[in-house]
This record gives sequence, C-alpha cells and structure tokens, in this order.
Amino acid sequence: MATQNQELRNAGLKVTLPRVKILQLLEAAEQDSHHLSAEDVYKSLLDSGEDVGLATVYRVLTQFESAGLVVRHNFEGGHSVFEMAKGDHHDHMVCLDSGQVLEFCDPTIEKRQHEIADEMGYEIVDHSLVLYVKPKEK
Repeated sequence: MATQNQELRNAGLKVTLPRVKILQLLEAAEQDSHHLSAEDVYKSLLDSGEDVGLATVYRVLTQFESAGLVVRHNFEGGHSVFEMAKGDHHDHMVCLDSGQVLEFCDPTIEKRQHEIADEMGYEIVDHSLVLYVKPKEK
C-alpha cells in the first residue's frame, strides 16, 4: 500500500482508502493486461467487501485521469474502460461478442501510419487505432 500512497501523493492527490483500493485494482488488472470499466471496479470493490459507492468510483477515476495516473478509452456504444498510464503506445482490439479489450502493437502498422501522414504533409502527434473484432467461425 505504501507504493500506492506515494503514487497518489506524487499525482497531487490526497491518500484516501477508496483511492488506494481503486489504484490497487487498476494496477492488478494491468498485470493481466485487463482494462476495467467503472462498473468493473465497483463490482470488484463490492466483491472484496469494500463499502465504496459507484459515484465515488466514477469521481476517483476522473481524478486519476486528470492527474495522469490512468487513461480512459471510449469505444463505440459508449463503452469506456480505464488502464494505468504507462507511457508506451499500443492499439486496441475490442471483441464485439465479449466486450474484451485486447492490446497490440504492430511496427508495420505504426510505420505505415507515419508514412501516410508524411505523404499528406503532416506528422502524427498522437493517434488511436481501435479494431472491432469477433471470433472467427470454425
């Protein structure tokens, strides 16, 4: 918990139990390459016996986003998920059947995007690539 306390302080946030618990959940999800919605965070807190309301979860996640601790991804259909801000670039695939969010990075795609921007007289400052996928039929 000391690590989370320091992360919160470094981000300019007061250390509170809900913030620490939510940060721990997001960090644990990061280890498994999972992206969590606010509802996922809320359900996990309830399952672990924590008494934190859904409004508090949304408020804390918004504070984390403003402080640069997490990144919010908004996908089609209003589906928003959060992940720890790692500073590395990656793209996403969203499974239309399960809602699972998968990370990937492909050097060929990255190179081609820069080439296209350059050909049109631009340089890429930032971008987001989301592929909406479904399992192949067997």
